Amino acid sequence: MSTVWNGVANGARRRIHMQEVGTRDGLQVEAAFVATEAKIALVNALSESGLAKIEVTAFVSPQAIPALRDAEIVMREITRQSGVVYTALVPNVRGAERAIEAGTDELNLVMSVSETHNLANLRMTREQSFAALSQVAALAVAAGVGVNISLSCSFGCPMEGEVPEATVLGWAQRFVEQIGVGGVTLCDTTGMAFPGQVEALTRGFRARWPDTELTLHFHNTRGMGLANVLAAIDAGADRFDASLGGIGGCPYAPGATGNVCSEEIVHALDVMGYDTGVDLAQLIAAAQRLPGLIGHDIPSQIVKAGRRLDLHPVPADFAATRARALARDR
Repeated sequence: MSTVWNGVANGARRRIHMQEVGTRDGLQVEAAFVATEAKIALVNALSESGLAKIEVTAFVSPQAIPALRDAEIVMREITRQSGVVYTALVPNVRGAERAIEAGTDELNLVMSVSETHNLANLRMTREQSFAALSQVAALAVAAGVGVNISLSCSFGCPMEGEVPEATVLGWAQRFVEQIGVGGVTLCDTTGMAFPGQVEALTRGFRARWPDTELTLHFHNTRGMGLANVLAAIDAGADRFDASLGGIGGCPYAPGATGNVCSEEIVHALDVMGYDTGVDLAQLIAAAQRLPGLIGHDIPSQIVKAGRRLDLHPVPADFAATRARALARDR
């Protein structure tokens, strides 16, 4: 009989929806180009593991992010599983047109709540980004495609420092109430978040928009990724982005290292009694492909150490050692 530690509410295991971003957020920063066929196979493996959503790719300029220059082919040729949402990052109307034509389920729009970071990253003021993304959202709505907005630097800017909660929620309000997006992702772009801050911002968002799909997107830059996930769960969050193998990081954010690791988060939530709906063994098998694809080791501790109850054989001389120990008691 298994023991449930924290994940039970009203006698049932609480559901946490895991959303994979490794094939976009992870691969976009890799120097090695992962072959199109390998990307498709990786997404297919992830689809079969029980994830709620997969950010497959980004429809951006091939000159800006050459690692994802095959976005259309990948999105068209993956094998889709019922119940999985296939999303993609789009920066502008042209990207949205490409994504919609390729059959993307949801468009993930991005801007920063930090003026400095938005200018450094997107070469636009926040107001200019909002105006441009409003056009993208209108195009998606007309095509019957879902829209999510990812708000970068929601927990701090690497150039400005603290970002007031009121600023974050103010931009969320404009996207939810003026544009009508279906989901909002609060992004810890450079791993500046800490649990108390996460809990407060999550509660603040949930109190204002309880029916809007909320996702938390953490990086493990300062080792607080899992702690932040748990703080967000305590505050009512139930959707999290994570990256296979712990790879990833924003190429336009100084100091941003890998995202929280998908298999580490699923493993932790599983042993705590939460229901992620994810087959952890399949997820680990997918992560084990990564070193061969990207040409280097991955941060994942679960790939290195195995699951908590992945046991090891006793030493070859164990029987003799036991016999000698018992003999001393005679």
